[in-house]
Amino acid sequence: MNYWVIKSEPLCFSIHDLQKVEIMYWDGVRNYQARNYLRDSMKKGDYCIFYHSNAFPSGAAGVCRVVKEGYPDHTAWDSTSDHFDPDSTPDAPRWYMVDVAFESVFPTFVSLAALKQNPHLSHIPLVQKGSRLSVMPIDRLAFEEICQMGNSAIR
Repeated sequence: MNYWVIKSEPLCFSIHDLQKVEIMYWDGVRNYQARNYLRDSMKKGDYCIFYHSNAFPSGAAGVCRVVKEGYPDHTAWDSTSDHFDPDSTPDAPRWYMVDVAFESVFPTFVSLAALKQNPHLSHIPLVQKGSRLSVMPIDRLAFEEICQMGNSAIR
């Protein structure tokens, strides 16, 4: 099993939105390294920290899990979508997504400042300077540490 951090701006799609719909495709990723994680590495059953980015404060809001492995991101083909990419086609998809299912909201929101202060997390890309990927791997111990900081029963 792999563990991930996936980021979303809460005004676009939050952990509470996922809680309402239960399962949603994770679309709109337009970075090749993050795309490769979605397409090649994220597997059904993997757990993800749901991270609210570009928020005040930014931080870890809860947990979801992958329920469908990587497949072409159809929003790239929709000219009315914010994620449209004219160079991506159904015959030659450039972008991929996975489906995620809601698991839990953290009883205690874990701010980026708190994550950065935790010495057990200093090795993960999320807290390192210049790391802006919207999908990034973390190890099991980091996942468990973040869940513990959020007072989550999932570990």
